Amino acid sequence: MKKILVTGGAGFIGANFVRYVATHHPEIQITVLDKLTYAGNRANLAGLEGNRVKLVVGDVTDRLLVNQLVAGVDAVVHYAAESHNDNSLRDPDPFMQTNIIGTYEILEACRHHHVRLHHVSTDEVYGDLPLTGAPAFTPDSPYQPSSPYSASKASADMLVRSWVRSFGLEATISNCSNNYGPYQYIEKFIPRQITNILMGQRPKLYGTGQNVRDWIHTDDHSSAVWEILTRGRLGETYLIGANGERSNQAVLEMILKQMDQPSDAYDRVADRPGHDLRYAIDAGKLRDELGWEPTYLDFDAGLAQTIDWYRTHQDWWLTDKAAVEQGYAMNGQ
Repeated sequence: MKKILVTGGAGFIGANFVRYVATHHPEIQITVLDKLTYAGNRANLAGLEGNRVKLVVGDVTDRLLVNQLVAGVDAVVHYAAESHNDNSLRDPDPFMQTNIIGTYEILEACRHHHVRLHHVSTDEVYGDLPLTGAPAFTPDSPYQPSSPYSASKASADMLVRSWVRSFGLEATISNCSNNYGPYQYIEKFIPRQITNILMGQRPKLYGTGQNVRDWIHTDDHSSAVWEILTRGRLGETYLIGANGERSNQAVLEMILKQMDQPSDAYDRVADRPGHDLRYAIDAGKLRDELGWEPTYLDFDAGLAQTIDWYRTHQDWWLTDKAAVEQGYAMNGQ
């Protein structure tokens, strides 16, 4: 494998994967296909574009472009997706187009050009779990998506599985828990709280704050995807997680403590519509088969690094901050 195409490679998780590959596998030539919507940012690839990393601005639903790009690579890593639950409730259409039709176009191009595919998905396809007493999601957990976003990702997963079975496509799937780290757009929970504090504003806690997410540093997600791409069993699904379950309230209070603020210096706001209670990942298959282990075992340390990144990269997020907060304020959040 000498050349890969990374769809959505200028977004948060995709760009960090591109950076991971460029750093750890400099022999690989990387083409990034990204539409550069509000959450995709050319600045996420700053310092990388050149002989080994090329950005193509375009849409995964563009059949001619996708075929042209896939024909020139050995593998595709498919990150491109609309990914914010709240946005999917306001307007599901972009989620249907990018997440379902876009995945279909990628699948067909990979089939016709005999190119290896890794499809990046989310734990949200499994729905949610009770706050206590239920085991974590496994690859055998039933799909029970609860929003247009998670339903569109579940649909994409099913398309990949059917292309594997019907056409013999060489593909794998990964479903990952909540990512955190640098370059995450500021509408998301952790960067929103950090940037509020940096702006001298009180951070916001949705509802009771007891909803639980299973956090993983985006660099660990990247290393797991690389292992699956290069050593995973074709046709298989792997779950990626780092045993990082914490409530939203606990995470917010950790951020406040690290930023020298009182632990109660936040406002409670309206809950998110259809807010899933708990996500939890059992990554045993990934660990047992491929020997993968996360590097960021200390959530406090990873969070401190993330806070420092947003503190030292205010030029990256500051121009969008007012508009993001205005959007939340319109929803009482």
